[in-house]
Formats: sequence, C-alpha cells, structure tokens
Amino acid sequence: MSKGRLEAFSDGVFAIIITIMVLDLRAPASADPHALLPLRPIFLSYTLSFVFVAIYWNNHHHMLQAARHVDGRVLWANMLLLFSLSLIPFVTAWVGSTHFATWPVAAYGAILLLAGLAYIILSRFLIALEGKGSVLDTALGRDYKGKASLIIYSFAIPLAFYRAGIASGLYVLVAAMWLAPDPRIERTLTPAKEND
Repeated sequence: MSKGRLEAFSDGVFAIIITIMVLDLRAPASADPHALLPLRPIFLSYTLSFVFVAIYWNNHHHMLQAARHVDGRVLWANMLLLFSLSLIPFVTAWVGSTHFATWPVAAYGAILLLAGLAYIILSRFLIALEGKGSVLDTALGRDYKGKASLIIYSFAIPLAFYRAGIASGLYVLVAAMWLAPDPRIERTLTPAKEND
C-alpha cells in the first residue's frame, strides 16, 4: 500500500488543527496595548500547543520518510494519533480561558499522554512492517525520549490537582526536550539515500 495518501491526509489534518487553534485568539476591541494583558493565558496555551503540534508534524514527517510501506494497522494507528491531536484545540482553549486551572491542565496532560501513546503505537506498527534492523528501527532505537515523555505526562496529570503551574511546567519541559531536532532519523536516512 502506498504511503503517499497517508502523508497527504495527515498533513491536511495537522494544518486544520493549527488553523482551529489560532481562531481562538481573538483581538481585543480596544487599541490600548494593555487590552492584550488578559489574553496572556490564551496566548501561552496556544503557543505551547502550536509547539507540540509542530513537534508531532516534524517527527511524523521524518518517521514516514524512513518508512517504505503502510498497511491497515498503520492506517488505524495513524488515525488514533490524528484523533488525539485533533483534541488539542479544545483543551488549549479550555486551559487558556480558565487561566491554567486544575481540571483543564490535567485534561491537557491526558490528551498529550494519549498522543504520545498513539505516536509510539504508530512507530511500533511501522517498525513491525519494515522489520527489525530496518532504517526506521535503527533510527528510533529504544526511543528513550518518547518513553520519558510518557512518564512525565503520567506524573504531571495527577500533579495538576495540587500544583497546576508545576504540571504545566512539566509539559513545557517535554516540549523543550523535543524542540531540539532529533537527528536519529535524518542521520540514519542520509546514508540510505546515498546508497539509492
């Protein structure tokens, strides 16, 4: 099965998610710069979510670059990832409009946890299809960063009920871990492309 349609559909969903999120940024009626101050929580939640969606898009793109084929399991795993990411605009708006309140911050973490699990499932299905020792298997390795992200989310969700600010900080920490480009796939793909 060709992976081209999967990539095109996924790219479209990523673009829609980002578009929906930005629609929640409403300009104040006043021209006074101080009118922007109440929008800080909304802008912060939007920025964090934009970074997460961008991280997922980048990693999704690189992972599919390393894959040669997709099958039904991969298609459904990809749909699970897109489903979880499609919930990000909702929790982003909830977190921003409530000024990072307890339940919204916990729900935000739950959606991030679901997206992280879905991404790992997708990567495992792709590796199973490509085979052990494949370019993708070599590139992803043991995926310590992915597993560490899940652990941090799992810790941050209950923490949100005691210290929502610290839980939010842990989400920022995960984003910062992934902001630095992950060279594993590119480094592994470069020799493979040179041999083609």
